Amino acid sequence: MTSIRDLCLALLLSSGILTAQAHGLKPVTTVEGITEYRLPNGLQLLLAPDDSKPSTTVNMTYRVGSKHENYGETGMAHLLEHLIFKGSPKTPDPWGEFSRRGLQANGSTWFDRTNYFAAFAANDENLKWYLQWQADAMVNSFIARRHLDTEMTVVRNEMEKGENDAESVTTQRVLAAMYQWHNYGKDTIGARADVENVDIKRLQSFYRLYYQPDNATLTVTGKFKPEQVLGWVEQSFGKLPKSRQPRPRQYTLDPSQDGERMLTVRRVGGNPLAIAAYHVPPGGHPDYAAIELLSLILSEAPSGRLHKRLVEESKLATSVHNFGLALAEPGFSMLIAEAAPGASQDELNRQLVAVVEGFAALPITAEELRRAQTRWLNRWDHSFASPEEVGVTLSETIAQGDWRLFFLLRDRVKALTLEDLQRVAEERFLAANRTQAQYIPTAKVQRAPAPAALDLAAQMQGFKPQATTADAAVPAFNATPAHIDAQTRSNQLANGMRLALLAKPSRGQAFQAVITLRLGSEQALFGKQSVAQLSAAMLSKGTEQLDREALRDALDAARVELAVAAPGADRVTVSWSSKREHAVRSLALVADMLRRPRLEASVLEEVRSQALAAVQAQRDDPQGVAGRALAAALDHYPAGDPRHARSFDEELADLKAVTLADVRALHASLYGGQQANLAMVGDFDAGAVAAAAAQLLGDWHSVDPSQYIAQSVAGRPGSLQLLATPDKPNATLLGKLQLPMTDEHADRPALTMANYLLGGSSSSRLWVRVREQEGLSYGVGSELRFDARDPLAELWIYAIFAPENRAKLEKALREEVARALKDGFSPREVKQAKQALLNDRRLALAQDEQLGAQLASNAELGRTMAKIQSLDDALDKLSPEQVNAALRRYFSLPNFTLIFAGDFK
Repeated sequence: MTSIRDLCLALLLSSGILTAQAHGLKPVTTVEGITEYRLPNGLQLLLAPDDSKPSTTVNMTYRVGSKHENYGETGMAHLLEHLIFKGSPKTPDPWGEFSRRGLQANGSTWFDRTNYFAAFAANDENLKWYLQWQADAMVNSFIARRHLDTEMTVVRNEMEKGENDAESVTTQRVLAAMYQWHNYGKDTIGARADVENVDIKRLQSFYRLYYQPDNATLTVTGKFKPEQVLGWVEQSFGKLPKSRQPRPRQYTLDPSQDGERMLTVRRVGGNPLAIAAYHVPPGGHPDYAAIELLSLILSEAPSGRLHKRLVEESKLATSVHNFGLALAEPGFSMLIAEAAPGASQDELNRQLVAVVEGFAALPITAEELRRAQTRWLNRWDHSFASPEEVGVTLSETIAQGDWRLFFLLRDRVKALTLEDLQRVAEERFLAANRTQAQYIPTAKVQRAPAPAALDLAAQMQGFKPQATTADAAVPAFNATPAHIDAQTRSNQLANGMRLALLAKPSRGQAFQAVITLRLGSEQALFGKQSVAQLSAAMLSKGTEQLDREALRDALDAARVELAVAAPGADRVTVSWSSKREHAVRSLALVADMLRRPRLEASVLEEVRSQALAAVQAQRDDPQGVAGRALAAALDHYPAGDPRHARSFDEELADLKAVTLADVRALHASLYGGQQANLAMVGDFDAGAVAAAAAQLLGDWHSVDPSQYIAQSVAGRPGSLQLLATPDKPNATLLGKLQLPMTDEHADRPALTMANYLLGGSSSSRLWVRVREQEGLSYGVGSELRFDARDPLAELWIYAIFAPENRAKLEKALREEVARALKDGFSPREVKQAKQALLNDRRLALAQDEQLGAQLASNAELGRTMAKIQSLDDALDKLSPEQVNAALRRYFSLPNFTLIFAGDFK
């Protein structure tokens, strides 16, 4: 006989709302809104609830990466990541399930860990299902020979894709030279021979050894009910037994480097690089905070020492940056400079080293420390304010040994003294610890501190979590189109500039903002594509009142992360994020940049050099070559027209011809607020922002009024081109079909669904055939783009592949399109695609940055979110007959312009 107590318990279990206490799961520790639990089988669970965004992110981190691979096993951790997505008896098609449920999911493998993640619009059913899938995948995945055979070419394709990139190849060679014994010197993707000859039984043993609950951390962030998730986790993971097989202890450490190491890499294409790399402590070491700040002090524009010496003063480089990682064991820091056209490689190498190893001669200043701390901590705050980023970032600190290192590193950065910063700089950045591409003898041997194992428990003993506003719950926000419209404040300034302000709660009191400008006309912009491009690139490099460094400091003080883009000659977009308290100040800084940029000659030369280098790099890259050829094939505008698709040579010549007078004249005549839009989403005072916008931008007028530049279909017949890109082991397919229809066309919903089913998702026909069944491409699919004003819709097809598989890829593509046209999509396919596509669209509305861009577009077009709801409703009502009719009406492969670019010899 069932008792009342047993019946209640059964109901709680079936509903998934059994509390942690009822389950016996008690918090291990709580740090600033993140709570840790531990299941009896050893699974670590981190919960970080945040109702401010109606989305959920789940990360599953396994403490296994390329570091754990033995001789002959390189690439095994990464290969296993691919095979997990091949399913289990219970879920034979994970990608299809992700697509049907609207989950944006993927995995990644790195030195210390493997991570699987999924983001989706908050939904109890999908969250529960994904947790169950992760538990099932942990112990029941096929890891079968048949899947290994098809996935092998996909992994090779991904390997070859990396080999196309000069910097990727060179940094890997540098790591191989830096590490004698430790596996950090081996590329995560593995040696080709190991990947191609992997033994399936050995791979299965690797899976059983490392994919265990006591070797994993499950992290759930975003909108969810903690008590509900605790119940589901216990139901799905709690029944898994703890691993009985002990995992090998990692103890290999390289000795202290005993002199400079040098290498040269020679390949076709790319731009010259200079790299100086140094061994650094593990991420959990007290000195690692200094390494983080030293990277900024050296490489960050505009105040970085390398940027000033190599880019601004000597003009030897177009850009400098840092590639360094916080790892579980002694890691590395690389300083990378891209040579300016015509620069001396030897002189660039010499000056790069002189600056990096020059801290003894030129000690770090208090101002450099303050600036680097401010910038680093601002970025930490931005990361912590995002539930999606928190989960991914915690995966890295989990891999280092303790998830709380995320907070401890912040505390160490805050507490770092000038003396310790100087000490670490002199200990680590010295000749004997350097790996570079040339040999420089030294009369006196110096060695960096010898690597040593880290007692992480001792490091964590004194750690005390800080009180934070993140502990407070953030009210939920209903991200439906109707509610967004109801909550958005819209108005127009005196000059015509439109505002769309959506104030809502957010984690960390953060907001996203964007200003879009439409400027010029066909006549005003004729022959000025590069002038407009370089003008936009110079906006963030200083104002009349603030030089470049002062502007950067002011942006840092206002917690601003900024991006400026020019998607076309007639458009400029400035997007930024900050905190509530800085909303008006950040707007004032952006307004000052737009209205009164400094536009200096030295900055023009810097951005010109960067643009020239970018174009030059595309000339040998299959994707760049294919994209340029596709644009040219469909171009029907004369040279000089702002819509004209320029060749590599035309763009290089245009960039070289731009003068400072051109830039200043274009800004003075074409920049203004008449055709501008400001959108802001997040935590801010809408009334204060609206008043500030009126004061800062309401009287801003361009001398020459903006006139919309319309585009039209080229009307060219379909064609196919094979273009040679020698010595590139990865090839690209790009194809496009232009259709004379706007986004108001009656067939838009049906064609959108048809594209989604054919190639727009991870359960589409092209993905399943080309990627999953035949393993011909790491990435394949189709895309549909509509314009709101012009009758110019574009259907795209794309793939990356090994050149020797070109004929197989084309055959699969043509057969799948023909099959879809002949047989159509089934009612079941259409039904599942509806659910998945609508979930994708709902997820987009939960992302503040995407929502801000949508509101800015609505403001420009005079639309509301009702347009989004209208399309959602139309998608939901589609019949299979309508979808198949649209596919057959528009999708004609012979009408596509197809470009294959690669080394097909």
